[in-house]
Amino acid sequence: MLDTCKLKSACNLPFVYNKKINTAGTSNAAVPLADPGMYQLDITLRRGQSLAARDRGGTSDPYVKFKIGGKEVFRSKIIHKNLNPVWEEKACILVEHLREPLYIKVFDYDFGLQDDFMGSAFLDLTQLELNRPTDVTLTLKDPHYPDHYLGIILLSIILTPKEGEHRDVTMLMRKSWKRSSKFQTQSLRLSDVHRKSQLWRGIVSITLIEGRDLKAMDSNGLSDPYVKFRLGHQKYKSKIMPKTLNPQWREQFDFHLYEERGGIIDITAWDKDAGKRDDFIGRCQVDLSALSREQTHKLELQLEEGEGHLVLLVTLTASATVSISDLSVNSLEDQKEREEILRRYSPLRIFHNLKDVGFLQVKVIRAEGLMVADVTGKSDPFCVVELNNDRLLTHTVYKNLNPEWNKIFTFNIKDIHSVLEVTVYDEDRDRSADFLGKVAIPLLSIQNGEQKAYVLKNKQLTGPTKGVIYLEIDVIFNAVKASLRTLIPKEQKYIEEENRLSKQLLLRNFNRMKRCVMVLVNAAFYINSCFDWDSPPRSLAAFVLFLFVVWNFELYMIPLVLLLLLTWNYFLIISGKDNRQRDTVVEDMLEDEEEEDDKDDKDSEKKGFINKIYAIQEVCISVQNILDEVASFGERIKNTFNWTVPFLSWLAIAAFCVFTVILYFIPLRYIVLVWGINKFTKKLRSPYTIDNNELLDFLSRVPSDVQVVQYQELKPDPSHSPCKRKKNNLG
Repeated sequence: MLDTCKLKSACNLPFVYNKKINTAGTSNAAVPLADPGMYQLDITLRRGQSLAARDRGGTSDPYVKFKIGGKEVFRSKIIHKNLNPVWEEKACILVEHLREPLYIKVFDYDFGLQDDFMGSAFLDLTQLELNRPTDVTLTLKDPHYPDHYLGIILLSIILTPKEGEHRDVTMLMRKSWKRSSKFQTQSLRLSDVHRKSQLWRGIVSITLIEGRDLKAMDSNGLSDPYVKFRLGHQKYKSKIMPKTLNPQWREQFDFHLYEERGGIIDITAWDKDAGKRDDFIGRCQVDLSALSREQTHKLELQLEEGEGHLVLLVTLTASATVSISDLSVNSLEDQKEREEILRRYSPLRIFHNLKDVGFLQVKVIRAEGLMVADVTGKSDPFCVVELNNDRLLTHTVYKNLNPEWNKIFTFNIKDIHSVLEVTVYDEDRDRSADFLGKVAIPLLSIQNGEQKAYVLKNKQLTGPTKGVIYLEIDVIFNAVKASLRTLIPKEQKYIEEENRLSKQLLLRNFNRMKRCVMVLVNAAFYINSCFDWDSPPRSLAAFVLFLFVVWNFELYMIPLVLLLLLTWNYFLIISGKDNRQRDTVVEDMLEDEEEEDDKDDKDSEKKGFINKIYAIQEVCISVQNILDEVASFGERIKNTFNWTVPFLSWLAIAAFCVFTVILYFIPLRYIVLVWGINKFTKKLRSPYTIDNNELLDFLSRVPSDVQVVQYQELKPDPSHSPCKRKKNNLG
């Protein structure tokens, strides 16, 4: 290759992108170059404009591939239903020479079918000037239809020499969370470089307060705004505020900070439109490197490419206690460290850092009998351990169906009602990782220090898949802190998947809501039968009870009755007369699973069904979600009283006792007066406080019937017991 001076002189040639780079099929391979070292290519994929429509609805689901020398080095995320997608993704690529151009290809993602080609372009790397940021506009072309206009792709590129680098350096590819299954759950593309940097260095807490004077995007002169946040692969989406240009969100999100110098949070505002793609309102950014730590910053950000402002509170705090180690390094086996952890979460430290509820240690020991994912009859399994938004990974054990990881993961517990998710994937070097199995374990159901074999489940957590995983888990927490945290909103998870429309899911949610409604209907019929004297003894007893209660009624009797109901159900359970029934929900979920499997064989039929209702798809998804919310609300109330989660039921008993005493001794007008004063002065005392409903926050921790089935532990095959395994080894 040319030396640095010759390269700079070559780089002074004019940038003629439309002629030299954008013509599909054009290459600069004939340029004689001999490179003595390596080059680092830092690329930021900005956005696309006026891309080609490939779907029946007049939109596309575009994503971008970068290739060098015929090898794929980067793949972007999918932007759904958008011809002007905004990616803002970064890729760092090491190239051995500049002879091969960078080949950019854009595709439309089609679920279950071959993705549609949307155009391509070449970027001649020899024309880039060293150490200088360059904004590049590439016009997409189709070699078969060279006259068709397919839109443009905007990039920012920096080319820097890496003199003295070894030639066998592995190409660095950004960790890509890509959709790899029919359920579009996230999977991983991993390398050793990524594993070294997966521990975060801090937490960025963002409170989205409000928007001011946003741009009107609807014909009524208003908008239905919502906001998207992105920091690396982490994404959040705010709730939608209907028909307003001055929305009040009052939502809080937490991001992990991986880089010491900070990072850039990309913020975009959108207007929600049912039945068509959402309108872009504007964008802004927050440079975290410019903010001081351990301090809350109020930011009023002007929206670019649009109108209005967004008001945020941003706080950077030190990293939580997360770690990965081998089995030889065990915090709980070290007596001093264990005592320190127990002291940290002792009852005496109730009001010290309320967000730090407890400590979780997970030993990922091994797996057995995993599913075959490769043509060689083996798999390359690795394990992903998740607690809310905290995600850590093991190393990959290559060509093995019985891998041993022997790793210890530690987490800070922010909510004792969180669910630990352990997922096993098969790593593929050239594409997304394959799902092998998953388990979901509520923290409150864990038995400390016990090594257990968990049967791996399918993606829906409704039934078993092949293999078991051996885990040993310890949970230490402060019960008072955990109770207080129950009364504040749950932590939201990163946006990992968009809502999908499913006939089976819609029907299941309808049946769940129908069962909840039928409980109320049956209760109404029962009460009405008392008035009709269908059963004279029952009606007489109801009449006497009515007279007694009305004559002696006091307000404190309401929580007292609920307290008695909880106590009655508790004694039923301990006496062996548990009447909790979820067979119908289990059957519905298993039927969904079977029909989803049938969908794989009849994908074209399913796609045809989706296309027929495309115009009302979002309305159907909204109905589906509303049915789920209503059904879940009723099921959570029921599960509170039938002791599905004892911790929450005991907490409810404590609350009812307190309310009964308060209502008995304090006149109602004083209680209402205190409530009203607090409500009226809340905004004056704390202008940026996030409103919440403690009762709804409590119920959000109670699992619905569907979640109870998902979290239910399956019984392992006796052949997988540790004793049996030892005997087999001896044999």
